[in-house]
Amino acid sequence: MDTLDAFILDVNDVFWTYLLIPLVAVAGLWFTFRSKAVQLRLVPEMFRVFRDRPANGGVSPFGAFTISAAARIGTGNIAGVATAITLGGAGAVFWMWVMAIVGGASAFVESTLAQLYKSRGKEPGTFRGGPAYYMQRALGMRWLGVLFAVLITLTFGFVLTAVQSNTITVAAGGSFGDTGTTFKWVLGGALAVMLALAVFYGVKRIARVTQVLIPTMVGLYLLLGTVVVLLNISSVPGMLADIVAGAFGFREVAGGAVGTAILQGVRRGMFSNEAGMGSGPNAAAAAETSHPVKQGLVQTLGVYVDTLIVCTMTALIILSANPALGERGGADVTQTAFSEALGGWAGHALTLVVFMVAFSSMIGNYYYGESNIEFITERRSVMHSYRAVVIGCVLLGALGKVSIVWNLADITMGAMVLVNLLAILPLSVIAFKLLDDYTAQRRQGLDPVFTRDRVPGLKNVECWEPASADEKAPAGAARESARA
Repeated sequence: MDTLDAFILDVNDVFWTYLLIPLVAVAGLWFTFRSKAVQLRLVPEMFRVFRDRPANGGVSPFGAFTISAAARIGTGNIAGVATAITLGGAGAVFWMWVMAIVGGASAFVESTLAQLYKSRGKEPGTFRGGPAYYMQRALGMRWLGVLFAVLITLTFGFVLTAVQSNTITVAAGGSFGDTGTTFKWVLGGALAVMLALAVFYGVKRIARVTQVLIPTMVGLYLLLGTVVVLLNISSVPGMLADIVAGAFGFREVAGGAVGTAILQGVRRGMFSNEAGMGSGPNAAAAAETSHPVKQGLVQTLGVYVDTLIVCTMTALIILSANPALGERGGADVTQTAFSEALGGWAGHALTLVVFMVAFSSMIGNYYYGESNIEFITERRSVMHSYRAVVIGCVLLGALGKVSIVWNLADITMGAMVLVNLLAILPLSVIAFKLLDDYTAQRRQGLDPVFTRDRVPGLKNVECWEPASADEKAPAGAARESARA
């Protein structure tokens, strides 16, 4: 097992250091330059868009924001930040911030494209879409869409489901003082059964419950975190200084050299906020809005909330407890910090938060995979096999070593990022044309409305019909025309 872990780690280091980090940086900086820093100059506009209401009772821009936020704000903010700090030192947090700001432009481009090339759902006012759709419709490469669909299924359906299970097991073990094999088998089996019940029998009911509980749990986490930060408010300036100093190697700490800080900051930052990964566009496409750019702006704001607010709070909580550096830590590190600041009850409260957000993410991860499998094939046997493997991953995640599970997530997540960024780099010119149309309408004092005839040359756009198209042909005819 140790040999496998070492091999995966070596592959990861080469993959991320020499390919992904340069690509992520170049893509983010290019998108920032071409959009004139849209992720910074239109921040006020991001909040204004929240007031939009869907015309046909569909998902609002804010509703799609909460869907993606529920997926983002989870174990990445609790366990992922702890991993970044213990392996990369305090400086890793600085590079998570950089990743959020630069990656905000990537999030804008991918989510705007997802809105433009979305497809109508079965019910009025509902939509579906994502990278697989714009790869097929905009690039004319169905094979690339299928490849991405496979990668997101592997990453979210299988590997990240195992990560969530592993995080729950680590947190529960810290709470109950038991990390033995029997405990892991029992807890992993219970989680597998619960997810099986959700997937096969009661997912809609459970999803409705989690939609209420998850915001509550996240609110509880932010409340407890605020208390911890206030109790250590005098140490906050010093912690912020350590973050900046550690980012550039001004202070040497175990595992905290500048290269490791950058590597861990970018990896964990991307796992947390998902900017450029291609997962957020699946939620962005679900929104009913008057202009694709609106949802691009909303999703960019989601990246900031996730990293600059929630992850920063987690970092301050962890650093206040002076964590041991040089060895990978997860949710147990954050748990220990809570317990030291507020008492043992806070560690148990965090276990409950971790369980709720991680289990909800398991359901969300399953549906990311399911929707992308449906893009590939509608054969029921394939779907049944997928469900069985997902449930097996829950058990394996509970039993696996923390390092192996996270390193596997880095590989599959990195492959997703690679395919998605290579697709949106040539397609970004379309997103920037939409941005120009949006800003032109705003300069006229209008609430921007988009129809596909406003940008000449667009092909295979199923929605966004001009008014005349609605009058001349039924929606079904327009849909079939677009598919042809």
